[in-house]
Parts: sequence; structure tokens; C-alpha cells
Amino acid sequence: MKLRITPPLVMLIFACLMYILNRFLPFGTFDFFGRTELAVFLISLAFIVMALAIFQFLRAKTTTNPINLTKTSSLVTTGIFKYTRNPMYLGMLLILLAFGLKLGNAFNTLLAAGFVYFMNYFQIENEEKALTELFNKEYIMYCKATRRWF
Repeated sequence: MKLRITPPLVMLIFACLMYILNRFLPFGTFDFFGRTELAVFLISLAFIVMALAIFQFLRAKTTTNPINLTKTSSLVTTGIFKYTRNPMYLGMLLILLAFGLKLGNAFNTLLAAGFVYFMNYFQIENEEKALTELFNKEYIMYCKATRRWF
């Protein structure tokens, strides 16, 4: 893999950028009824999705480390992985969206979209190549049946 930054660190970098944008951009603020509740819902959903993914990885006795995919021992395609190929990254996106709601600046959605682009280009494409080499047709069929994000 050409990228050696762990995805949680990437999420943290984008969260910092969101904070900086919110702090120094003098426009773009918003508020609506239920904004805080929606943020709490999104963060709760994120942790549920990520916990389910970790549980399934552990149950399958395979690695959760996206940097070293050579330790991947099995392809998990059931449970939460039936609906998304990347539940951990989806959870991180939900955390960023919740943080953006908490900050209340509409331009943070652009940074959340930037996170998706970054993860697609630098992380997920490399993972998909490595998993195709490891699992060949089984992974190709899984990719056809299951969307990348949701």
C-alpha cells in the first residue's frame, strides 16, 4: 500500500480541518431544531456500525489493520458487510458529519466529502487491489453485490 497513514489519523486530521474552518470562516453557520439530537444519533450510529464490524472481524479471526492486508485470513461478507464493504470508514464519516453538525458550519460538509474522496483514492482503492489478489473471484463477486460505502 502506498499510504501509511492509519484511517483514524486521517479522520482526526479532517476533524481538525473542520474545527479550523469553523473557527476562522466568518460565514456559513447554521442552526435548526434537532441539530444536537441528530448529531448524537449520527455518532451513536457510527459507533454501532464500527462495533459490529470489529466484532465480525474478530469472530472471523482476521485482521482489522487496513495498513497490512497480508495478514488478512478471511473475507467477511455477512452482517454489516452485507450492506457496506467499508463499515469502519462509514463510521468515521458519520463521526465527521456529527462533528460538523455540532460545529454548525455548512462548509464542513465539503470537508466530509473530501474525507470520502481521500479515503476512496488513497486507502480503499489500494485495499481493493490487495483483496482482489488475495481472494480473486470471491472478492470481485462481493464487490459487485455490495456497495463501497452504503
